[in-house]
Amino acid sequence: MGIGIDRVRFEESDYVQFADRLERNLAALQLLLSRSGFGQQPRTLGAELELFLVDGRGMPVRRNKQILADVRDSRVTVELDRFNLELNPRPSPLAGRSFTAMSDELRGLLAVVAEAAAAQSARVAVIGILPTLSRHHLDGRVLTELPRYRALDHSLRRLRRQPFRICIQGRERLDLTTHHVALEGANTAFQVHLRIAPEQFASTFNAVQLATAPVLAAAGNSPMLLGRWLWEETRIALFEQSVDDRPDRESIRRPPRVDFGTQWVRGGPLELFEESVRLHQPLLPILSDEDPLDCIARQRPPGLDELRLHQSTVWRWNRAIYDSADGGHLRIEMRALPAGPTLVDMLANAAFLVGLALALAPTSHIWVESAPFEQVRNNFYNAARTGLGCLLAWPDDRGNMVVQPGSELVLRLLSRAAEGLREAGVAAEDIALLDVIDQRVRSAQTGARWQWRAFQAVEPGIGRDQAFALVLERYLELAETGQPVHAWPL
Repeated sequence: MGIGIDRVRFEESDYVQFADRLERNLAALQLLLSRSGFGQQPRTLGAELELFLVDGRGMPVRRNKQILADVRDSRVTVELDRFNLELNPRPSPLAGRSFTAMSDELRGLLAVVAEAAAAQSARVAVIGILPTLSRHHLDGRVLTELPRYRALDHSLRRLRRQPFRICIQGRERLDLTTHHVALEGANTAFQVHLRIAPEQFASTFNAVQLATAPVLAAAGNSPMLLGRWLWEETRIALFEQSVDDRPDRESIRRPPRVDFGTQWVRGGPLELFEESVRLHQPLLPILSDEDPLDCIARQRPPGLDELRLHQSTVWRWNRAIYDSADGGHLRIEMRALPAGPTLVDMLANAAFLVGLALALAPTSHIWVESAPFEQVRNNFYNAARTGLGCLLAWPDDRGNMVVQPGSELVLRLLSRAAEGLREAGVAAEDIALLDVIDQRVRSAQTGARWQWRAFQAVEPGIGRDQAFALVLERYLELAETGQPVHAWPL
């Protein structure tokens, strides 16, 4: 985020100074947004892919720092838990073959990481939640040994003042408490970044909010946690609860740090940054040496390091990002999609989400004025719970919300997504990724559903624990083929 985290605990004066600097950052951003020509570069596509490290039995391997040292590539970083890594392909212009370029780069990075992992007796697993995880894998010792993660854990516990509670009801029920944030590392995602001009930001962000639910319904790949079958996208509930800094008595007064949002964006990007600052206390109050208002006065794009650092600890499922690169620009980070099952599956999910959002954005004002945001929020959680079997409310031509089966809605929306990608100049070869979504929905086989069916096929003969390990092993074998999940046999 531009600021090094070199300590774990902070004084009250640190929070006071950091809050003051956040206000200066917001004032600088407001001035920057009013500047003619700011953020007018062509749209770009970027991503982050989180992954697990496992041994030959499918159990997590806590050696991310050792593997990172062998990889020696700035595009690979460690994550919260010691069995996680993250890959960061370079952003590329959206027009043309951006999805192909991302696929090629990620394939190369995965190969390099896999080679380094093999030297540490580990393998790469790209899956939303690892089926073989158990409680003893997720104690406080699993946090990656970096001050940033220790400080994050300490600060969240400081605000929470009681154990974190995970309570998820799905096919089965999971109810537990934990004293650390390590459970957050039990989920991995494929996060997509879209650079967008300031004047298009609000309409595109609202369109992303609306589009996320049908895409998530078709993308589920995280159906279980700690031996319990829960939501088709259990990650959504797990992440929200595992870093919830609100004591139970305050939970109805303000939203959690991980949330879908509270309302449509009606002004512009500044209101999203302001909301993060107003609703959530700082976790990592570290100051940079930069005065953002001085940068504005000198006609230099400010880093806004404190604002970016704070924003990195408020995990909206769709999030506004400021970056000082290229004279300063804005991005929409789409965080809800799971990792896996294969590169083609993840890129198809991304193409569907980006294309649909771009297609919806020009007319978003129609349904923003008439569609209750709460219905769109409900869509998101319905899709996470039951995947293709969900019911979703969707605006008709006049903005009235009509409830319809999620699988049917997805099939109808694919042509809109293709239209959005085509108008953005995306090559026909990349738009063809949407065929993967079409076949996935028609076969009714997402990653989550494949895992459930595979488990049902083997569990009666070998027992639950061995079945989870066998399902993961078969998953990794099939993922290695590169064939999209709808084509996987049981």
